[in-house]
Amino acid sequence: MIGVGGTIFLMQENTLAGSFLFSAGLMTILIFGFQLYTGKIGYIPFHKPIYLVEIIITWLGNVTGTYLFAQLIRLTRIYPAMADRVNELVAIKLNDQLGSVFVLSIFCGLLMFIAVDTFKNFNGSMIRFAAVFLPIMVFILSGYEHCIANTYSFSLAGAWDSHCLLVTIVMTLGNSVGGLIIPCYQKLFSIRQSA
Repeated sequence: MIGVGGTIFLMQENTLAGSFLFSAGLMTILIFGFQLYTGKIGYIPFHKPIYLVEIIITWLGNVTGTYLFAQLIRLTRIYPAMADRVNELVAIKLNDQLGSVFVLSIFCGLLMFIAVDTFKNFNGSMIRFAAVFLPIMVFILSGYEHCIANTYSFSLAGAWDSHCLLVTIVMTLGNSVGGLIIPCYQKLFSIRQSA
């Protein structure tokens, strides 16, 4: 579904419209209960250590899924229409400093946790839908880095090499730190309340 969102984003000339439509990927993941690394990482503090195995499997599955989806898109007539744009975006990401990538990934991870957790906790409220679309639009329009969305872009551009893998790992770590900020605060606060 991240590949679906990434495709519609890349097909739009208007970045605002593209960021809004990209959100349909996360909305589908949440509605159907699919697994997304950046949607799960924030829940580590509330699970037993075995949950880390699920997190690793989810990351590997997401990377594999976005890679395969990108290879299928490359076989279609729509790929040439987005090839220049994806190559330009990928060049910006891969030529950035690793420290910059890490910080931008933290902000994305924070927004992803807000989107997913609000959707989960506001049943029966329109807030849950707004909370999916707004954080996603903010992370895209701000240029923050999402490790799984970027694996789709990297795969579509055929950019995989050792440096691309390193950048993806840095993005994953940044998304993880960002996704854990609020949950760790909540866990710490709850421990202090009970003390």
